[in-house]
Amino acid sequence: MTMPALGLLDAQAEGVEVGKNSMFTKLVPAETIERSAAQQYAQMMQQAANQNALAGRDHPQVKRLRSIANKTIPHALGWNPRAANWRWEVNLIGSKQINAFCMPGGKIAFYTGILEQLKLTDDEVATVMGHEVAHALREHARERMGKTAATGIGASLLGAVLGLGELGQTVTNYGAQLLTLQFSRSDESEADLVGMELAARAGFDPRAGVSLWQKMAQASKGAPPQWLSTHPSGSTRIADIEANLPKVLPLYARAQEPLPGR
Repeated sequence: MTMPALGLLDAQAEGVEVGKNSMFTKLVPAETIERSAAQQYAQMMQQAANQNALAGRDHPQVKRLRSIANKTIPHALGWNPRAANWRWEVNLIGSKQINAFCMPGGKIAFYTGILEQLKLTDDEVATVMGHEVAHALREHARERMGKTAATGIGASLLGAVLGLGELGQTVTNYGAQLLTLQFSRSDESEADLVGMELAARAGFDPRAGVSLWQKMAQASKGAPPQWLSTHPSGSTRIADIEANLPKVLPLYARAQEPLPGR
């Protein structure tokens, strides 16, 4: 996919504000985590295929997901220039789980449960996808691993052993756990905001975040789905989304405008 020539400052001159990436991301090489994510993702897709749970490229929902991704991904570069070189993938796994994820390096997967049980509209799918992609763009997994490394072996050693020795072992150990890595609530709130901006720039209604979290709350019934386990409460995130809508609705309106000459 050809990425637009959109710079980081241009992308964030308008829209939501979430600050700079954490300093802890610098403690672990991005390439190491992305390579580990690619290997784990490939293994997971192979496992799903072996169980006849991996939807083929002609599956209507796969076509739908990839169409939404094709509109969303070009706006990722503004948040992370590395995204221009990621080998993006989008797949659908047959499972009742209400879940979706985007691993470092742009490896996206949805479970059929989140699409079918919540009966997601395209705008809501784009909201979920934007949220998950935001985790990868903001390098939240890299940040969590950096914090773990700093806590585990001491910051004084980090400068000398980046990607090697004990830090390398930390990355190796956590590389196998990328899917189960829990983000902080602040990470989740940040992903909500960046995700709604990505969706808006791609031409999807960011107000869908409100209906999405209402559906999520209804589906949880006292036992939150895995996708919601570490997320802020539905009422908190809906309030945050509504507070930030004025920043992204103009982007959505602009995305709706016809191209010149059409």
